[in-house]
Amino acid sequence: MFKSLALTVVAVAAFASVWAADAPAEKPAASSQADTEKVITQFRSDLQAARADVVAKGLTLTAAQAAKFWPLFEQFQTEQSAIIDAQLKATQKYADSYAKLSDADSLAYVSALLERDEKIHALRVKWLTKFQSAVPAGTAARAIQIDRRLGLVAQLQLASRIPLVR
Repeated sequence: MFKSLALTVVAVAAFASVWAADAPAEKPAASSQADTEKVITQFRSDLQAARADVVAKGLTLTAAQAAKFWPLFEQFQTEQSAIIDAQLKATQKYADSYAKLSDADSLAYVSALLERDEKIHALRVKWLTKFQSAVPAGTAARAIQIDRRLGLVAQLQLASRIPLVR
């Protein structure tokens, strides 16, 4: 099980790496921006599917537990996506202004990252409780632990592609 979990984590990391590497250096034109939105939407969808696959492989659920857990997990992912979208928008704004970055721009970007961290933490705390309505506490904790690890891998991949504030 750990071998397949490790392989899936590597696959998720590769998705993040490929997506970050494909980011344009210049501000995209309007039609290109629509294409960028499509790529981000597809990336998010692929990432969520990969996360769900890793979580599924990391949990042992009865049919009754699975019937209760997976709809909750989909809601969790929807809320998580909204937070990640805000981070991606802040990152795009940072990238767009990087050449002429002001102190205010720098602080706004770092504040957005810290706000994302707080929101993700609060989301996981909230959903740990909700997951316990569908599965035993240990299984709920494991689901959050797996999601947290996947999130850390994705954040590390993304952060490694974004230059530090100058």
